[in-house]
Amino acid sequence: MIITAVDPFYLKLPVVTDAADGTQDTVLIRIRADNGMEGWGECDASPLVTIATYCCPMSHGNIINLRESLVGETLETVEDIERLHKKALRNGLDIQQIHHAYSGADIALWDLLGKHLGQPVCRLLGEGEAHPKIPYASVLFEETPEATRERAEFLKSQGYRAAKFGWGPMGRYDEACDVALVREVRRGLGEDAHLMVDAGVAWGHDAETAYARAVAFAPYHPTWLEEPLLPDAVEAYAALQRMKPPVPIAGGEGSGRLRDAADVIQNGGLDFVQIDVGRIGGITTAYAVRQMAERQGIQYVNHTFKSHLSVAASLHVFATAEAFRFLEYPAEDSPLAHDLATRLERDADGLVRLNEAPGLGVDVNLDCAREYLQPLHIEMAGETLYETPEL
Repeated sequence: MIITAVDPFYLKLPVVTDAADGTQDTVLIRIRADNGMEGWGECDASPLVTIATYCCPMSHGNIINLRESLVGETLETVEDIERLHKKALRNGLDIQQIHHAYSGADIALWDLLGKHLGQPVCRLLGEGEAHPKIPYASVLFEETPEATRERAEFLKSQGYRAAKFGWGPMGRYDEACDVALVREVRRGLGEDAHLMVDAGVAWGHDAETAYARAVAFAPYHPTWLEEPLLPDAVEAYAALQRMKPPVPIAGGEGSGRLRDAADVIQNGGLDFVQIDVGRIGGITTAYAVRQMAERQGIQYVNHTFKSHLSVAASLHVFATAEAFRFLEYPAEDSPLAHDLATRLERDADGLVRLNEAPGLGVDVNLDCAREYLQPLHIEMAGETLYETPEL
């Protein structure tokens, strides 16, 4: 089949706040082929910057937009996806957003190819059975410990066996406040649930404070302490690990390229590497990081704070790895998280499983997409570079 269209769409809620909530807007990517089929992807990136990467005029041979790289190309095999990945990134060598923006196209290509071949993406990636995962409800800390406990109690009442609380007031005040937040989450979830703590890069390059918080949180038995330091604080992560914190350390969601992930894995010494399929270059790159994690003997887990289109894309990457148990499962109350795509629902055991449907196995809710669509027109010297396509 031949790729005939590569269409980005900007979706946004009516009100966007400065909360660390990636479900307030999104970029959908639709790729169509000459056989009438289409695939869908999603980027966790600034929508306007990302759309520019799909339509910017060529500056020279190292700045060629993504639509020019993909339209007219053949897609029949996994090797074609790998070839197009290399072509698009090479053509956009000097576009600094290129890996981030290409994530949506790469996901859409895998979805399209899976539908064309009648196979789920996880089978196209490799052999093996898809295993169920423990979904952890991913939410933000509330502004007070008491409200945080109430949120945890609600998640427990919804049947979640694991939950992650992050950002919000964590790291904003002092150790007593931070500990109170974690203590109240544990009280709300109960002793048997998995509790993950996301510090939201609160302590920058300060490995000593991160270690002190790990010690302070240890009595509440967190499964991990996530992103206590900035994404590029690789030396500080290594210093933190040399102190032997009593809580496993997670990070890596800020990796925008394979090299970034390799750096924080190999030199930062993470226990859990968290990869966002909508940031790092798509399923193709995320799968390479999964293989790296297997070789290094560390845990791979997705980072996903978008719709279930992204949840499904993320799960296909590591569904066949039984040892990788946890699935980040956005639980914030946003229609762009809940309604934009078919949900991967929890089963009677509280686990999430992939179905056998071709491609990603989820459908985009076009009514939801149309409701939050932001029409755009980008023009230069009278020439239209981008006009929001029909959705």
